[in-house]
Amino acid sequence: MLLTRILTAVIGIPFIFACIYCGGIVFYGMMFLVSFLCVYEYFVILKKYNPHTFISLVMSIMFFIFLCFSKNFPVNKIIFSVIVMSIILFGVEIFKGQPNLCIVRISSSFFGTFFIPLALMYMVYIRNLKGGMEFVFFIFIVIWTLDTAAYAFGKMFGKHKLAENISPKKTIEGAIAGVVFGILGAVICRFGFMSNILTLRNSIILGFVIAITGQFSDLCESIIKRDGDSKDSGRIVPGHGGVFDRFDSYIFTAPTVYYILKFLR
Repeated sequence: MLLTRILTAVIGIPFIFACIYCGGIVFYGMMFLVSFLCVYEYFVILKKYNPHTFISLVMSIMFFIFLCFSKNFPVNKIIFSVIVMSIILFGVEIFKGQPNLCIVRISSSFFGTFFIPLALMYMVYIRNLKGGMEFVFFIFIVIWTLDTAAYAFGKMFGKHKLAENISPKKTIEGAIAGVVFGILGAVICRFGFMSNILTLRNSIILGFVIAITGQFSDLCESIIKRDGDSKDSGRIVPGHGGVFDRFDSYIFTAPTVYYILKFLR
C-alpha cells in the first residue's frame, strides 16, 4: 500500500507541477478533469438520494467551461448559471411528478453541479493573477506538507479525536501539527521562490489560512462520505482513493486564498 502511494506520488506530482508551470489551456484542462471527476465521485457517493447525475454532470461541464472565459470572478455569469441550473433541476422534478424528497434531490444535485466546479475554478483564477504560477505551487506544496504532517503526527501522537463521528482517524494533535507545518511550509516557499512577490508576514498568514481551510475542507468531504456510507470517494488514484479525496482540501481553500490575495494587494 505504501509503495503504491509513493509510486502514484512520483508520477502524479511532476504531472501536476508541469500543468501548473505551463498554465493556460494545459492548466485549464487539468482543473477541468479534476472538477469533472470530483463531481462524478460526489454523485456516486450520494447515489442513495437519487440525484440527477447525468443532467448534473452535463451542467457542471458546461458551467466550468462557461467560467473559463473569465479571468476573474464573473458575478453575472454566476447569477445566470444559478438561475438556469435551478430551472432545469426543478423542471426535471415537475416533469417526473414525484414531489416526495424532491428538495433533497435538487439540493444534492445543485451542490455538486454548482459549488464544486466553482470552487475548483478559483485555482484557475489564482493562476491568472500576477505571480499566479508561484501562488498555485505555493498552495499545492503547503497542502501536501500539512496533510503529511497531520497524518504522521496524528498516527504517532494522536490521542484526542478531532471529529470522531465524521473522520475517526483525525486527531487534534494531528490538526495542530498540520497548522504548524503548513505555516512552516509556507515560509519555506516564501524564501525558496517567492521572496519578490510575498512578504514573510503574508506567507505566515496564508500558511495559517490554508492549514485551517484545507483541514476544514477535508472534514467537509468526510461528512459527505459518511452520509453516503463510503470510505473513499473512488479508486482512480492508486493507493490514495478517489480524485475527490485528493482535491477535497482545495474546495474552500482556493476561494479563500483568492480573496485574501486580492485583499493583500
